[in-house]
Amino acid sequence: MTNLFPNVDWFDLVEATGETFYMTLIALMGTLILGIMLGLLLYLTSPGGIWENHVIHFIVAALVNIFRAIPFIVLILLLIPFTTFLLGTFRGPNAALPALIIGSAPFYGRLVEIALREVDKGVVEAAQSMGAKTSTVIWKVLLKESMPALVSGLTVTAIALIGYTAVAGVIGAGGLGDYAYFYGFTRHDFDIVFACTILIILIVFIFQFIGDFITSKIDKR
Repeated sequence: MTNLFPNVDWFDLVEATGETFYMTLIALMGTLILGIMLGLLLYLTSPGGIWENHVIHFIVAALVNIFRAIPFIVLILLLIPFTTFLLGTFRGPNAALPALIIGSAPFYGRLVEIALREVDKGVVEAAQSMGAKTSTVIWKVLLKESMPALVSGLTVTAIALIGYTAVAGVIGAGGLGDYAYFYGFTRHDFDIVFACTILIILIVFIFQFIGDFITSKIDKR
């Protein structure tokens, strides 16, 4: 291994891998919460929805589309003042979290909306006809019935987030992207870049495997 990767500091590589996992997992939890909220708002306030409201739907849809349209590297730069105000710095794994969550939640929100639209409207109407509260319809019908699609969408979002962490590394967010850029690319030590690339691919495979496994277990179709 030393011959293949002569410039790699294995301790730094392990630390960078841990930072990538940390950023991905924490951002994924934030994305899950915010994304489901956005997706529910888009679905419930849409025409014919339980909370039909054209104004709220337009505002939420516009915000989702705007943030989805901004390239992630540009979003990081735009959020530097906010991140610095919030955390006192824009460098390090924690400082990358606001941009990671804000960048990925609108994407997942759209996937949530699509998943909810796939739920049979007859099931929703049946629950409402039996006097179910809106909260019961949301938790017991919409989210429960769309769970396989929600998990599948979260898996896709997780893989996108791994890529985002690598991009965030360019401005010193830590992780494998940071290590590949500052210690590999800028020093022309491309064995470091190659090692980081292999690890990022492995992390993607891990998240994909876990997501597919969970989806297969909860999908009763």
